[in-house]
Amino acid sequence: MAAIYAARTGVPTTIVEANARPGRKLLLAGGGRCNFTHVGQAEEIAQAFGKTGRFLRYSLHELPPHDVIEFFQARGVASTVEPDGCVFPVSDKAADVLDALLREAGTLGVGFLYDMPVMKVQAHDGGFTIHTKEQRILATCIVIATGGVSWPQTGSTGDGYRFAAELGHTIIRPKPALVPLVTRENWVGDLAGIAMPQVKVQTTVGKRRITIIGAMLFTQNGIGGPAVLDLSRLVADELSEGKHDIIVRIDMAAQLDDLGFDRQFQASIQAHPRKAVANVMAEFVPRQLSRVVCDLARCDCDVQVGQLKAEMRRRLVASIKGLPLTIIGTEPIEKATVTRGGVSTNEIEPQTMESQIRPGLFFAGEVIDADGPCGGYNLQMCWSTGALAGHSATHALLSTSPAAP
Repeated sequence: MAAIYAARTGVPTTIVEANARPGRKLLLAGGGRCNFTHVGQAEEIAQAFGKTGRFLRYSLHELPPHDVIEFFQARGVASTVEPDGCVFPVSDKAADVLDALLREAGTLGVGFLYDMPVMKVQAHDGGFTIHTKEQRILATCIVIATGGVSWPQTGSTGDGYRFAAELGHTIIRPKPALVPLVTRENWVGDLAGIAMPQVKVQTTVGKRRITIIGAMLFTQNGIGGPAVLDLSRLVADELSEGKHDIIVRIDMAAQLDDLGFDRQFQASIQAHPRKAVANVMAEFVPRQLSRVVCDLARCDCDVQVGQLKAEMRRRLVASIKGLPLTIIGTEPIEKATVTRGGVSTNEIEPQTMESQIRPGLFFAGEVIDADGPCGGYNLQMCWSTGALAGHSATHALLSTSPAAP
């Protein structure tokens, strides 16, 4: 996107790509479906990013979600909006998004240097020298859009952090965000793969009370799924500092309040008094999980539900409405969907994405210390900052020397 917006002005633009093919990480986005943006006004998207939303606000207003949808629509990628606001190609193919970008870049004359890992970037009067194993490339302006360190198998190996640091920038230590969480409780491994379409995950960190509603699943050593991934970015700093464990409670009947669920549970008891407790609980949670709930409530899962005393029933309800788990860490950053941390936003001009330290140096996307929730927010940030960086780079070049390469 940065190259497209740069090349629109007619300035010679080249993408130096470390991989043999472009867009490897994009092809994995959204499970291969590519949730490429999220419906909403620019201000709503900015707010979803929390503290860094103020930095992103200008770029998001310059290229908001509606314009991104139109950009791809005009290039043959029709989209569909899901109930939660996520936007996908109608084809459900990330390759269609990538192909549209490549076609547009090709039409505008963008050059591609594939299989060309950059070893070093040097700044000097008049621009930059980009060193690869094969050659040196001179550029008046550069945009670093190398991503973070999550999913390194796609080429996101953190090179951009090194380039930025060598050029004088502060790097906020990378941490995993949108990543499964690891629990102290070992029994979760027995439930690995079991998913629940809607739960309410709650915790308190310092003075912050966090509540997230969404899908969740159990993993071999903890919990994952969209709701947990969104939680992970909000507790990433605390977990990375290793200050303390974090207690979360999972409401597995989020559509009802405590009283409403208790009434529904009592109705099931009255309808099937001779059923085993675990079998009745299985009406509300996956069967394997129903036995865990009974254990946590210290209830014999094979006893007839009609024999339950009120106190035991309330304990079962409490376990369903607030299953406790102890979070002791995250999966490795290599398994994270995005990276939290990166080039400090304090050293980037938000209205241009240009470095405040090195004129002619611009940043775009995940290499910047900005991360948002699941649901297309992070790709929207990439498009917006990329477009702004590309446009600003050529504007800076043309305003100083219209004939410069």
